[in-house]
Amino acid sequence: MLLDVRRRRLPKLFLLVTALALPLTACGQDLGRSNFARTTVPAAAGTGQVSDGPITDAAVAANVLRTVKPCPFLSKEALGALGIGTAEDDPSPSSISFGKCSNKAKDPGGKEIRFDFELGDTLLPNAEKTTGQVGGLPLRVDKTDDTDCTVAAMTSLNPDSALTLTVAYAGDPCRAGQTLMDAIVQKLHSSPEKYSTPPGTVLVADPCAMADSATVAQAAPSPKAAPSGLHSCDWTGDRGRNPTVTVEFLPGLPPIVGDGYSKVDLGGGVTGFQKKGTGSASECQVEWQHRPWQGDDVELAQVDYRNTSGNPDADDPCGKAVTVAKNVVTKLPKA
Repeated sequence: MLLDVRRRRLPKLFLLVTALALPLTACGQDLGRSNFARTTVPAAAGTGQVSDGPITDAAVAANVLRTVKPCPFLSKEALGALGIGTAEDDPSPSSISFGKCSNKAKDPGGKEIRFDFELGDTLLPNAEKTTGQVGGLPLRVDKTDDTDCTVAAMTSLNPDSALTLTVAYAGDPCRAGQTLMDAIVQKLHSSPEKYSTPPGTVLVADPCAMADSATVAQAAPSPKAAPSGLHSCDWTGDRGRNPTVTVEFLPGLPPIVGDGYSKVDLGGGVTGFQKKGTGSASECQVEWQHRPWQGDDVELAQVDYRNTSGNPDADDPCGKAVTVAKNVVTKLPKA
């Protein structure tokens, strides 16, 4: 995906440091040998059997999660209530995603635990990493090394989607992630904080329903749609992932001309900004302002076209992306 770092703020590091001293039992690491205070935390999630059938939990349905704020799960109060550690700062929301947040804290020994949290993640551990359940949801845990672990509470299967915590901690990152994930799932089933949803906001829009398959087929033959996030959808052609058309909604600064972006008329009084890729792939990005968001940011709608096996000189990536973008403009929520 093309990204103009001049026109859009770089994403904040989704680093959430949460300090967690683990129980000094046979099932956990003795953190006392690593300059940690001996502190007891809640037992980690992950026990119990879970069905491999469809997930029907209404609290984690995509249309519900789209409007949930991710940062309150990582607030100083939320982390402190779990005994996880002391967070010095408020959590940091992503500048290019509605559903990502990060924060950090110190454990009793002064070491960091870092969490990146995402609602509706689709880049997940494989199914063989399933290790039980958390709040009735299948739990996948993937420890990549001694200090890094991904914990995923599955919210959908086939296609797969989840709540994810990516944890970095020089202790037991998987246990830290499972403890916090258990609290997150519980909160989702009670009273999670939500964004306001004024008329016309893209927060409530299903990105896979914001383009007609007949229109997308002009760019990607025989397209099949699959969520690539709560606010993103990939339409793939009849030959694997080439070409791919992505429809995405995100916060960001208002688009402007420059750094390869030029204006394009999308109809209905909407001005888009298109940028053709310069690499070996045939690609183009078209984005436009939909409505105000928060502060200087706006709600952006974006269409990407990418064909890694295409010939950029023979293809018309921006023509195809603009065709889809014009269709998306007509289907977006109206104020």
